[in-house]
Amino acid sequence: MTHMIPSTLKNLIVYGPEVQSALDAGQPVVALESTIITHGMPFPKNVETARQVEADIRAEGAIPATIALMDGKIMVGLSDTDLDRLARAEDVMKCSRADLTFALATGRYGATTVAATMMAAHVAGIKVFATGGIGGVHKGAEDTFDVSADLDELGRTPVCVVSAGAKALLDIPKTLEVLETKGVPVIAYGTEELPAFWSRESGLKAPYTLHSAQEIGDVLKMRRNFADHGGVLVTNPVPAADEIPQAEMAGHIARAITMANENNVTGKDVTPFVLGAILDLTGGRSLDTNIALVRNNARLAAKIAAELV
Repeated sequence: MTHMIPSTLKNLIVYGPEVQSALDAGQPVVALESTIITHGMPFPKNVETARQVEADIRAEGAIPATIALMDGKIMVGLSDTDLDRLARAEDVMKCSRADLTFALATGRYGATTVAATMMAAHVAGIKVFATGGIGGVHKGAEDTFDVSADLDELGRTPVCVVSAGAKALLDIPKTLEVLETKGVPVIAYGTEELPAFWSRESGLKAPYTLHSAQEIGDVLKMRRNFADHGGVLVTNPVPAADEIPQAEMAGHIARAITMANENNVTGKDVTPFVLGAILDLTGGRSLDTNIALVRNNARLAAKIAAELV
């Protein structure tokens, strides 16, 4: 393997055999988060979706590397047994940058968010990561200061994150402003407009538009020449057949946020609460859309990863 893991971390990272072989052979690898398994979907839909997303990546000629914290180790590529164990586990920590070392030190199961997955992927030598949507600036952040660590991570860690945009329950204009401040290129794939997770449109013009994995790969290769440059965010619209239009989602999101406020939900509990409320308000459609967009992002991420090897 040409990638060198820092000596302090060598004993903490455990590669799955398939991922290890792919990295050794210079094959494309795509990182996947694990929060969607433990906090994003109910069992067994979470396991079914995780395996389907991994299959989508393989179908595009890349190797999936689902990342999680288990038994005091950073697992890079979960076996079927480990995936099932994580999906059934109780009291799994939702780990961002602040939580990662705590989970490792205490031996707790930890599901990685966008930020923690970026950290682990970078250390493990994986350049491309597929997720659903990134965290960002929450509505009302001027009072609560509730801003996701995902934005800081994108500003510092050189991993390409393929998403369907920021989660639509967030303040997307403010999220875009913070990304600009942190020097993160935001590239919309095949569209002039920034997608909004469940919806193909946000009403905001995308900072950059590219139409092929090759073009995105060229940007990533150029950024490698600058050692202090951080990540790149690729925003990939959910397929038209699977979207919930923005006008419809706006009402569901407003109602869900009101419910969160009425129940005094704060901090890291806000997003899972609001997502659960939206699932009920949409009669389950939001989950179907979520699965469709994650799979769509995984396929694009695999194509981008292939451009980098």
